Amino acid sequence: MSESLSIQEAQKLVLLSHNLPPSHQKGKAIDYTLSSIENLGYIQIDTISTVQRAHHHTLWSRNPQYQNSHLEELVAKKKVFEYWSHAAAYLPMRDYKYSLPRKNALLTGEQKHWFKKDFGLMNTVLNRIEKEGPLMAKDFVHDEKIKEWGSKPSKQALENLYMQGELMISSRKNFHKVYDLTERVLPKDIDLSVPTRKEYLRFLIKSYLRANGIGQAAEISYLLKNTKAHVTAALNEMHSSGELVLVTVNGNGYYTFPESLALLNKPLNKAKLKILSPFDNLLIQRKRMQSLFDFDYQIECYIPEKKRKYGYFSLPILWNARLVARMDCKADRKTSILHINHLALEEGIKDRNAFSIAFCKELEAFKQFNNCTEIQVHKTSPSDFKAVLQGLL
Repeated sequence: MSESLSIQEAQKLVLLSHNLPPSHQKGKAIDYTLSSIENLGYIQIDTISTVQRAHHHTLWSRNPQYQNSHLEELVAKKKVFEYWSHAAAYLPMRDYKYSLPRKNALLTGEQKHWFKKDFGLMNTVLNRIEKEGPLMAKDFVHDEKIKEWGSKPSKQALENLYMQGELMISSRKNFHKVYDLTERVLPKDIDLSVPTRKEYLRFLIKSYLRANGIGQAAEISYLLKNTKAHVTAALNEMHSSGELVLVTVNGNGYYTFPESLALLNKPLNKAKLKILSPFDNLLIQRKRMQSLFDFDYQIECYIPEKKRKYGYFSLPILWNARLVARMDCKADRKTSILHINHLALEEGIKDRNAFSIAFCKELEAFKQFNNCTEIQVHKTSPSDFKAVLQGLL
């Protein structure tokens, strides 16, 4: 037997689990940033800087008092660390032990890294950092011509040592990684016990469901090779024991915690609008967004310009518990102008006036978040919305 949820109930459960739109926060802003990272389980790092980078943007979406310095402070305080989730990410330090299975697999050769290992060079790099302290890739001289992007031998050595756990990122300088010995980066009281397979699978499941409300085996094992079958077995076991319940949404089965269903009794601030990052934890699995929110989304910076429909880096817009628009924009740091290159509304926005007011209010906050002082609107779809938007701005 499984409980049936309407699509609206499922959407509400997902959004409340993500704290989107954010609820009123208490205490210090940096503490709320840490609790957001711990709730989500990871924050994806991305290099694209058309607007504020994804890791900052995702946290700002949940913490209006967020400052870009928070991540740097939390790394320095040994509260978060950099490693790999489904991609490069900031992770809660409390979960450090669950990074060890991947690190050990890379160390032993059970799992392959994308860079080949030059053990002699890796040893030289490790010895230099041990003696000299934290170093960046540019601190290692390489005179030979580099044939491929990212193939500087010392950089490969650093990344291999980092991925297999002998080095960690102690800080960043102008977004460049600073590497140091793992034992000098970790807090002294950290749990270094390697989880069993069962413990690791339970961690994956519990972390995903805490952050996302409901989930399927394919979603929980997203981009984690050779784990789906094991996750499926663990889900069945946790369901049989009563730790999880199975709910049906539009004929599809999802697992959730029994206590998570109580979230449906909490209010959701539908009137609050949020401009989200393409790499936000809510959105990163496109198939899930299509199924649960009927939102067909693609980042078009990876496709040729002539084939783009919405723009280079369109940002999904959440309002009224739905993803109702997408905005391709660029923050010009030299002129402090936030350019809205293309704002495209989805079909079915019932109260366009209410949307417009909510959008302009959040756009003002987004402008400030991007250190801009002016907004310029270039194109909207439908085209008549441009005049409406300019009038409100």
